[in-house]
Amino acid sequence: MFAFFTRIAWLLLQPSSLMIGAVVVGLLLVRRGRAKAASRWLTTAIIALLVCGGTSLSDIFVAPLEDRFPRPDLSNARITGLIVLGGSEDATVAAARQVIAVNDAAERLIEAVALALRFPSARLVFTGGGGVLSDAKEPEAQAANRLFQALGIAAGRITLESRSTTTWENAVLVAPLVAQKPGDRWLLVTSGWQMPRAMGAFRKAGVTVEAYPVDYRTTGRRMELRWNGSLTDGLHRFDYIVREYPALLLYWLTGRSSALFPGP
Repeated sequence: MFAFFTRIAWLLLQPSSLMIGAVVVGLLLVRRGRAKAASRWLTTAIIALLVCGGTSLSDIFVAPLEDRFPRPDLSNARITGLIVLGGSEDATVAAARQVIAVNDAAERLIEAVALALRFPSARLVFTGGGGVLSDAKEPEAQAANRLFQALGIAAGRITLESRSTTTWENAVLVAPLVAQKPGDRWLLVTSGWQMPRAMGAFRKAGVTVEAYPVDYRTTGRRMELRWNGSLTDGLHRFDYIVREYPALLLYWLTGRSSALFPGP
């Protein structure tokens, strides 16, 4: 229920929803003959749309998240296993057509396979059942499993967790599957912008992992304001990046994270 209510709340309160709400209020004010007030609401909505969706403003928010955890040095490393978080599969299409279908976070899967090939003795644990509002007919884990095996990862190396719907559930449900022992070295593979919250959740759940961020959205260099090629793409990016900050706060307040802004 926690996941359901938080998703609904964010659906209503995310920046794009608030902009749409401002437009609706403006149009209602026009119908009531309050032209001056309507103009203020509509102008605010248009400016917010152009700035948040049309520019690279989201980089200001995503860069601190992506830069929080550097990649570890894996030279001569002995890796026990890889834990890969879901969110990179289009499980609805994958289930309907029985194909491999990925989204713009596909690097989670691509780099997981690359690491699995680099460390052939490492276990590969994938965790993801799907979103609470998803209409997929099969869990994300099943879609990911098809990709792993198609790219040459032996089925015996793969462990699937297919019930989780949130990052916290990823951590809690994976904990008994990895059965960590002293000296084990596990890498956590997920998008750089999600890594602080993911690391906080896994630490709180008692799973010792090292961050291996992927799916970067910024260059790591000095940020410059630029125009996006698409308003809708820019607004989508702004929505899901900005969401990480209230999510970090909520995880900390509800005891699902080891710190407000987990770091190395």
